[in-house]
Amino acid sequence: MPDPIEVQAELRGVHVVHKARSGGLFTRDRVYALTGADLAVSPGETVGIVGESGCGKSTLARVLVGLQRPAQGTVRLRGQDLWAMKEGERRELIGTGVGMIFQDPATALNRRLPVGRILRDPLDVHRRGTPAQREERVKELLDLVGLPPSAAGALPGQLSGGQRQRVAVARALALEPGLVIADEPTSALDVSVRAQVLNLLLDLKARLGLALVFVSHDIQTVRRMSDRVVTMYLGRIVEQGPADGVPGRARHPYTRALFSATPGLISPITPIPLVGAVPSATRPPSGCPFRTRCWRADDLCAAEMPAVQEEDGHLFHCHHPVTAGATDLDLIQERA
Repeated sequence: MPDPIEVQAELRGVHVVHKARSGGLFTRDRVYALTGADLAVSPGETVGIVGESGCGKSTLARVLVGLQRPAQGTVRLRGQDLWAMKEGERRELIGTGVGMIFQDPATALNRRLPVGRILRDPLDVHRRGTPAQREERVKELLDLVGLPPSAAGALPGQLSGGQRQRVAVARALALEPGLVIADEPTSALDVSVRAQVLNLLLDLKARLGLALVFVSHDIQTVRRMSDRVVTMYLGRIVEQGPADGVPGRARHPYTRALFSATPGLISPITPIPLVGAVPSATRPPSGCPFRTRCWRADDLCAAEMPAVQEEDGHLFHCHHPVTAGATDLDLIQERA
């Protein structure tokens, strides 16, 4: 883990539990959305979060940006314990220190307000500069994301999907945060404009020195965007490692299976088969959450959650990790 002094954001032992109604009017199940999450994000680092739908990626993003209070554990921004602070102090720290880019700009932006007002609102709320300086900052933000000054007078509905997401990016950067959370920022966009928005994020990260947490189903995009990849399964972080080491040097069987199913431009797809569905988050398996679909699972996996191991820059939770250097074909044959 990075030194605490150098950490932009940090989660320690974070648990998030929701209550969901099922089986009747007065029956509520506990949904284990996040369990024992440990994560540190350094200044200037891009951390990619991957995993199947419902694995807890968006919950993790909401915890980092202060939209979700954990049931247990600590959340620190710039070294300060977020939920030990007074509400006003917490709001100020989050508002000025973290920017959020949501999945769908069509719903994330107020369709009744012109773009200039949308971008000026954070500056007004936090009293950043004089009114004239705020107007100048709006122009800077539009230029930063490649939009013309005339866009300030447009309503979101008058812009294309790609332009709306550029406005969302500009709003996230309005108060010059050190950390930006991007939750599936291109999934609602046409394929033709996704690359433009991703290239914009890469450019802004380099120019502004941002720390970026990038949540996406698109594994190849995560590899391209990230310095480090975090794999989640059923509400748990099961592996973290350098992006350039994924998937070849990944040690957790789930990470290898997940990345083996992504198409490549040259090599054919040779997915490592996973049998069965993801277990319910209301009744997660004992021990390792992946054991019900893992070909390496045994009684030890059912008895206890694997402790974290560290090897060559990788952190992983697995009793029987994949041998370093094993190919997908090796694992497919082993699975058979």
